[in-house]
Amino acid sequence: MNKIALSNMSITPAAIPQILISMVLAFAIGLFIFFVYRATFKGVLFSNNFGLTLVLMTLITTPVVMCIRESIQLSMGMVGALSIVRFRTAVKNPLDTAYMFWALTMGILLGAGQFLLAGIVVVGIALLIFLLGKITAKGADCFLLVIRCRPGADAAALQALRGVKDQKMKSKTASRNGVEMTIELRVDKQDALLNRVLAVEGVEDATLVAYQSETV
Repeated sequence: MNKIALSNMSITPAAIPQILISMVLAFAIGLFIFFVYRATFKGVLFSNNFGLTLVLMTLITTPVVMCIRESIQLSMGMVGALSIVRFRTAVKNPLDTAYMFWALTMGILLGAGQFLLAGIVVVGIALLIFLLGKITAKGADCFLLVIRCRPGADAAALQALRGVKDQKMKSKTASRNGVEMTIELRVDKQDALLNRVLAVEGVEDATLVAYQSETV
C-alpha cells in the first residue's frame, strides 16, 4: 500500500509541463481576483495584505490538489491535517470571505486540471460581481457627521439636515459646555453640507468622517 502511495506521488517528466502551466495559471488567476477585489472595494482602508493573501491562496491550493488527486491515502491524510488548523484572524467584511472561497475554488479547479472550467468560472464570477456592484451601488457616499454646538443649538443644527434623506442619529452627548451629536448620513456635496451646518448660530464645529456602514 505504501509503495502504491509513493508511486502516485512521484513526478514524471511528462507531468512537469502541466505542473508549470497550472502554477502559472494559478498566479495569473490569483492576480485577476486581486484586481477585481481592489476595483470593487468599498471600505475605508484597503488592505494590500489581504489582496496578496488571495493570490497566495490560489497558488498554495493548486499544488495541494495536484498531490492528493491521484492518492486516496494522501488525500485522507491531508484532510486530517487540515482539520486541526484554526484561523484566528477575524474577517471584518463578510464579502471578503466570498473572495477567499473564490480563490480556493480556483486553486482546486486548476489543481484538478480543469483549465477551461476555471477560466469560465473566474470570468463569470468577476462579471457577476461587477453587475451586482452596479445594481446595489448607492448614489452618495456614507459619512459620519460630528457636530459640536452650544446648549440649545442642537435642534437648529438638525434642521439644517432636513434635506438629507438617508440619515440616522448614532449618538448624542449633552453636557454643561455643549452638545455633541454623531449622525450617519449619505451625501454627495460634502462642502455644501458643512457650510450649511456651520451657518447655524450656536454650532462651533462640524466634522465629516468617511464611514462604511454595515448595511452597505
